[in-house]
Amino acid sequence: MKSRSHLIMIGALSVVIASCFSYRELPVEYDYSYKGRFDKYSNYDFLIQSENEELEGGGKIIQTAIESHMKFLGYKRKDSKPDLLLSFRVFVDSLNFRGYNQPRIEDWMAKQDRDLEYDRLKIGMKEGTLLIQIFDRKQKTSIWQGYATDYYGRVNFSDYRDVNNAVKSILNKYQFFADGFLDEQKKILSQTP
Repeated sequence: MKSRSHLIMIGALSVVIASCFSYRELPVEYDYSYKGRFDKYSNYDFLIQSENEELEGGGKIIQTAIESHMKFLGYKRKDSKPDLLLSFRVFVDSLNFRGYNQPRIEDWMAKQDRDLEYDRLKIGMKEGTLLIQIFDRKQKTSIWQGYATDYYGRVNFSDYRDVNNAVKSILNKYQFFADGFLDEQKKILSQTP
């Protein structure tokens, strides 16, 4: 039992290490809501957005990359009344965007101070910026958004590797496993002969 568990762990570690070397991390910023219950979500679905249809196949590539990352974190896609609704958008022009100066989300999660004040920032987004937003369906509000802020106009949104790299760079800042997922994995590993 011990050797099989070790082989599984070594295999998983190899995949993680290989994936780390197969892409270059893009500069990313993210904001989050102090009302987010990041340790309580287990499923998601996508908001339907007509502008994503105009990405000439890029929209499907982006959605597939997001699905892959959410699956890695243990989230299940659910059509009816999901915990989270995900949205993405590519901005073809440069623009100013409102963000927030906040503690790192990991530090905030340790205390979960829901009474903190939001310190607004104006962030310049270059053309070709990919924005990914996560909404709490029950609260009907955005709880997290990640976006690249620099050197991002070089991403080719019809190239799977470039898109996958962009999505990974952004969603690596959203590091919350689905509620119950880690316990489920421990149970599976403990039952492996």
